[in-house]
Amino acid sequence: MIPGWIAFTVTAALFQCWRTAMQQRLRGRLSVNAAGVVRYLYGVPVGAALLGLYLLATGAALPGLTGFVLLLSALAGFGQILGTNLLIMAFGHRNFAVGTAYAKTEAIQSAIVGVVLLGEHLSGIAWFGLAVGVAGVLYLSLAGRGTTPGALLRGIAQPAALCGIGAGFCFGFTGVLIRWATQDMPGEDLVCKALALLVLTNSLQTLMQGSWLAWKEPDQFRAVFATWRDSGQVGALSAFGSACWFSAFALAPVALVRAVGQVEILFTLAFSRFYLRETASRADVAGALVVVAGVVLVLAGSR
Repeated sequence: MIPGWIAFTVTAALFQCWRTAMQQRLRGRLSVNAAGVVRYLYGVPVGAALLGLYLLATGAALPGLTGFVLLLSALAGFGQILGTNLLIMAFGHRNFAVGTAYAKTEAIQSAIVGVVLLGEHLSGIAWFGLAVGVAGVLYLSLAGRGTTPGALLRGIAQPAALCGIGAGFCFGFTGVLIRWATQDMPGEDLVCKALALLVLTNSLQTLMQGSWLAWKEPDQFRAVFATWRDSGQVGALSAFGSACWFSAFALAPVALVRAVGQVEILFTLAFSRFYLRETASRADVAGALVVVAGVVLVLAGSR
């Protein structure tokens, strides 16, 4: 039987890929901050509905809330906002490949942060699988862009690379904070606590980034509501994906979740091949096989 955290992670990766595809509809209509706000604003009611349905179905009690959990949720929400903006900033620099490739080191950075803050332990095989998976994702990110491993290393001081590394760190740090908050939150049902944290975090993100948007970009603040049809779909997909991510973080070390979550790039390739009818190159196939090998090693090392 597949462990729950693996099922949650794969489902989260699928929803994330789907949300990214849907978000393309909003390009040109919303700014960076406005596109971020729709994820959280329209995700709050969906997350609340998921939590309510879970409480009704299981009879679980709503978890308690402490000041420390509130602080961790706020920091996690801010970290995700900052990571998203850094990633978009990486896209804006000339060396797109370098910036996005460095952002893919998120799994390794998650592992390091998890060891430092939570004392998580990974086996040698799991660490090796993490490295293999990241190498495969890097290869897929760079394939066909004419960027060699040497150029990647030489470009570490470029703005795109720094933004990419920063984005990867923020996303990894966010996952660790969510796991920490789950462990500290009163209650026994881990999935229930994960869903409660999702609603709390999305609400705080809406307040933080929504307030900034209303102050700095009032026209875009209004556009968030004017585009409610497409924005609502993005928010719903984001909530479903985040519910699965948070549940996976509650059940397993963040590094393992992020490593298995790299299957998202395989969903992207499948979407490209079967929906857009694009032909996969040999480099794409080779990179995908390396990613799969890394995931298999991580799973073998997590037993």
